[in-house]
Amino acid sequence: MGKVGEQLNIDFVVSTGDNFYEKGLASPHDLNFKDSFTNIYTANSLQKQWYSVLGNHDYRGNVQAQLSPILRKIDSRWLCLQSFILNTEIAEFFFIDTTPFVDEYFHNPKHPKFDWRGVIPRKRYLRQVLKDLKSALKESVAKWKIVIGHHPIKSNGHHGETKELIMQLLPILEENNVDMYINGMTIACNT
Repeated sequence: MGKVGEQLNIDFVVSTGDNFYEKGLASPHDLNFKDSFTNIYTANSLQKQWYSVLGNHDYRGNVQAQLSPILRKIDSRWLCLQSFILNTEIAEFFFIDTTPFVDEYFHNPKHPKFDWRGVIPRKRYLRQVLKDLKSALKESVAKWKIVIGHHPIKSNGHHGETKELIMQLLPILEENNVDMYINGMTIACNT
């Protein structure tokens, strides 16, 4: 990753969630932060700002830990918020937390422990997230509008499509001429 960052002369890094496997962080002082982030991404080219969204695995730990400003004091590159906007003049990046959209995590979770603090009541939270995104996209004058979330809207990967995002998020992206949606979740390995 460091070599690619150097070749492309990157300005920043985007992380699409599941930042700390398997169960997120236990606290802002969890050693997993240094072991899985600070001490891993050491290349000079990666000493840039990291903009991160949460993934479903992050909700299996203390989700507030990843959102904590304490992590920025430990490593100033780290920034993870539930939803936020990055304006780079030519492009605007809209980071959105997609995990709370997925019904399965609330009704039939394979892993019963999810930290939903800040998300409950869920319907109200999702309405506000979508309202804020819609408003920000309408106001954007960026040449490129790019939305980033953890879950795929449509995918040929083994997780497939996320029906909740097809129904709730995709119409907003289409209505506001979003140029690109970038997601994580789908794990592929090329050899």
